[in-house]
Amino acid sequence: MLYEKNFFEKNPMQVDVRVALTYPNDYKTAMSNLGYQIVYGMLNDRIDMYCERVVMPFTRSIETGSPLHDFDVIAFSLQYEEDYFNVLKMLDDAGIPLRREDRGDNFPIIMAGGPCASSNPSVLSDYIDIFIIGEGEEILDKVFNRFAFMVNPHSQLESLSKISGVYLPGISEGSVDLEIVDNMNQAYYSRNPIITETDNPDFSPVFGEAILLNISRGCSRGCRFCMSSYLYRPQRERSVKSLVEYCENVKNQYGLNRVAFIGAAVSDYSHIEDLIGELESRGFEISVPSMRIESITHNILVSLKRSGLKTLTIAPESIYRLRVRMNKDISDEEIFNLVSDALSLGFNLKFYFLIGLPTETEEDIEELIGYIKKINNLPKKIKNKTVSSDNITSGSDNSTGRMSFSINPVIPKPHTPLQWYPYDMKSNKKKIKHLKKELGHLNIKFSSARMGLIQYILACGDHNTGKLLEQSLIVKLSTQDWLNNIPSYELNDNLPWDNINVRANKEFLKEEYNKILNNELTPWCEQDGCYNCGPCKPELRKIKKTKGVY
Repeated sequence: MLYEKNFFEKNPMQVDVRVALTYPNDYKTAMSNLGYQIVYGMLNDRIDMYCERVVMPFTRSIETGSPLHDFDVIAFSLQYEEDYFNVLKMLDDAGIPLRREDRGDNFPIIMAGGPCASSNPSVLSDYIDIFIIGEGEEILDKVFNRFAFMVNPHSQLESLSKISGVYLPGISEGSVDLEIVDNMNQAYYSRNPIITETDNPDFSPVFGEAILLNISRGCSRGCRFCMSSYLYRPQRERSVKSLVEYCENVKNQYGLNRVAFIGAAVSDYSHIEDLIGELESRGFEISVPSMRIESITHNILVSLKRSGLKTLTIAPESIYRLRVRMNKDISDEEIFNLVSDALSLGFNLKFYFLIGLPTETEEDIEELIGYIKKINNLPKKIKNKTVSSDNITSGSDNSTGRMSFSINPVIPKPHTPLQWYPYDMKSNKKKIKHLKKELGHLNIKFSSARMGLIQYILACGDHNTGKLLEQSLIVKLSTQDWLNNIPSYELNDNLPWDNINVRANKEFLKEEYNKILNNELTPWCEQDGCYNCGPCKPELRKIKKTKGVY
């Protein structure tokens, strides 16, 4: 059974534009995504529009049951490259021609946004009419202000090409700037967030019935494999006061007392302890995604434990030698101290590791095996204790928390220093096989080397990659089919996504790639000053970035 509160109800016949906000994955995943809910609320705040939701495997809207072809615009949210398959399948299932040139005025305009659309729109460029490059608050109203007056949208799209952050395949000339919200206190927050009530785990969002609290956006740490570290720079924060007020309003109106922090680097939020303390004192339970190891203090752990958090997710990534090459200068001692502290407080722990990193050797894999075994043995060495000074005790079953591990091949992504680094499926497959043999007795999950190959091709391919997606609707593609289309780029090559001007410039990324090979760090600009990577305004480049206001 599924029941929702706060979805929008309008008369479709009394609006100028109908939008199908389409998530090419299941309901549970869609309603766990804050960006999806932001766009839904933002568009429905307009009296001239009705935005309805469509999720896989359906091609009719949740709100009115309308088929996709009844809408003026079908807007896809692209969060994961693997969802590209579902984009074409949903269009095909709805009887809508896949390719742009085959759709006339009798069919909806197809739009796409989200991080994948912003990073490399070329893969889906034969199928999408409009790409939104960046954060929707800065772009969507401008687009629909014009769209609402179009009589024949398919022949009038060129009028949108002057809007910054809009990319029109076959029409846009030159580069397109990625647009972001500079002032987070002006970012969109729905006063009436959708609340899902269900007894079916297949429909239950990841954070359950919780307030999705967007405390920050972007990250400037510069982990060299991470797209968020370069795509949406700099980190921007919302004030503690406004965040707490928002939570209080939602709690008073709908009774929600659970808060899930959303952000690329939530533990880097400059007033994280203050925010947790304020929410904890008001009776809120707090959930957090993966947190940066060097940002987590004992006080943060204690507060999170008190607020009801049961599981902490951290990402050591690899052994120290390779962490440094990925620009994560976190010592083993820091990691073991954090793990010991968290276990003593009764937290369950999830660990994420990467393989296939640049310069990785067989000796490194052996060291990683020993490293994971050492972490796994820590609970046996830690006696359960009462931290009297913090007025908190660990698990009531008089045991330390449980641990689980995940090992994944690193996927080179556009607009990161790894965009020139090739994906080696054969090597990764061999490493995973060996790791399974040595670590298979642990609570551990391994990602597929083959799926890593497909994700890499979809992330770093060009418009020809779309032909593979089309073909996959008809026949099951073999591994060799994918290998025949694997991209390979040299440092001075033109890249399929060069026309997208994101928050870190290409020359800076080249420097970072060479630093990987030369084993050089780029210290965090929040502490060591600006590196002129591109996104910050001139007046901020000589000082540390302005932090959130308390």
